[in-house]
Amino acid sequence: MATVQNPQEATAAYRKKVLGFLGNQDPLKVLGTTGDMLAGIVWDHAGKRLQTRPIAGKWTPCEVIGHLCDCEWVYGYRTRLILCEENPVMQVMDQDQWVVGQRYNERDPRELVEQFRALRPHNLRLWQSLTPQDLARAGQHSERGPESLGQLLPMLAGHDLLHLDQLKRLLMAIL
Repeated sequence: MATVQNPQEATAAYRKKVLGFLGNQDPLKVLGTTGDMLAGIVWDHAGKRLQTRPIAGKWTPCEVIGHLCDCEWVYGYRTRLILCEENPVMQVMDQDQWVVGQRYNERDPRELVEQFRALRPHNLRLWQSLTPQDLARAGQHSERGPESLGQLLPMLAGHDLLHLDQLKRLLMAIL
């Protein structure tokens, strides 16, 4: 019989998984390389291959790239919200609805990578400018509870690495 995790356990498990991908790497360096990593993946694989769904009910590689674009918008907004407001509430996004609603699998993966590569430098410059006092600022995630910018930074970098790993696994599953 499977046990159901309570929300705090689920949050802790998610954070542990994401941070496990980051390990001891510098989050800012990881954030600075993700765009090039995505470009390399798209360069190495034909568009139709990136739009192939190798596992029923899971995202295609193209949809993963679209999700990373969404996260760049969302995390950029959340970062600014926490930096500029006192203890703001951060709403969740239904990532699956966002991926489907924006029809990422019908889009050119090169376009999605360029969108990501246009957004990331703006957010990276902001992350690089934050002081220790800024990193201590926090907001309230509507599901995960309190999150500081100092917690969000490594989570975002680990999230990048998690999805880069996912892309590699999906592409290996596509014949």
